[in-house]
Amino acid sequence: MNILHIYPKNNELIQRHVQLLVEGLRQSATVVVADNSKSFYQQARDAQADIIHIHGANQMVQTKAMRCARKLNIRTVVTPHGQLQPFALQMLPAQQRAAMTLVQREFIEGAYAVITMGKMERQSFMELGWNPRVEEVHNAVTTNTISTAEMAAQTFAIYQKILDSNTLELMDDLTRRALKVIIKAGIMGDKRWVEQEAKEVDARLIDWRRLLIYAEHENISNYTDYGIRILDYTSPLLDVARIAAYFPKKYHRPQPIKELIGDYQGDETDYLMRIIRQVLKAPTLLNMMELTRELYRDNVNDDQLAEALEDANLTKRAARLIQVLSEQVLLDEGYMPIDPLDDKQTDVLRNNLKNHLKI
Repeated sequence: MNILHIYPKNNELIQRHVQLLVEGLRQSATVVVADNSKSFYQQARDAQADIIHIHGANQMVQTKAMRCARKLNIRTVVTPHGQLQPFALQMLPAQQRAAMTLVQREFIEGAYAVITMGKMERQSFMELGWNPRVEEVHNAVTTNTISTAEMAAQTFAIYQKILDSNTLELMDDLTRRALKVIIKAGIMGDKRWVEQEAKEVDARLIDWRRLLIYAEHENISNYTDYGIRILDYTSPLLDVARIAAYFPKKYHRPQPIKELIGDYQGDETDYLMRIIRQVLKAPTLLNMMELTRELYRDNVNDDQLAEALEDANLTKRAARLIQVLSEQVLLDEGYMPIDPLDDKQTDVLRNNLKNHLKI
């Protein structure tokens, strides 16, 4: 884990806090620091930071750091150091306070988490409503209620929580490919369906932690666990359900299709139409996998399903869905009831899946 701290060099209390954190984190992370924009930009390019920790909230150096982090797609955490509390804001001239509030809000909203240093600061920050992901870690510089080691350990846990969120975004290409192969094997229950694709995956290089956490958050672990066994892969034993993570405001754990549309009633075309309508309405990877599994059944009448889609004016939308299924879960061409369609609206569907866990 690589952490880059950025702080204003003219604040001794913040500087001391960062020094203590750096000392406490050296055993568990690679830590670099910057106290000005020029140094920060160089470190951000060279250090390959996983997380940028921004200290303070009332100078342009923090805003510039956040904008740079956004450009480089690096996740951020902010410790305001009390600078957003009402008494601190009131000390600024009215015009400067209004301008700074707009700027502060922009970069605070974009942070993965905000670390406050006590209950009062936490409460006043929550009242601003700028970011719901608020953690509390006391400051060993100003209080004896916490040791330097405890402060560093609690801060490290927040870093880990950030990196365990929306892990799809952080996966390397090999792990993304492996995920598709594992999903297909889990759906089909037979590795012969993915023999060619599996040859391109070296299981030793899979980022298992991120893959398994992602499967848990998308509620597809039953499929991925089965696929891993089918492929004779060896994955670490992780209790992913207990690993902390941040989720978007509207996140709901995906539900199995039967809980959303009811059970199969004996008419395969009708059942597929109900699934397709549900997936188009609220696309989740779980439901797409369940749709794919259903399309492989022997009793599917492709002509009848194609006609039903046409009658319901769903052909184009379903064709885009078929395209995404071919990409995400490796649906074979011979089991596509209609030809796939790749256009701008298909990108919308792709992005819905891609950004499902995005903060």
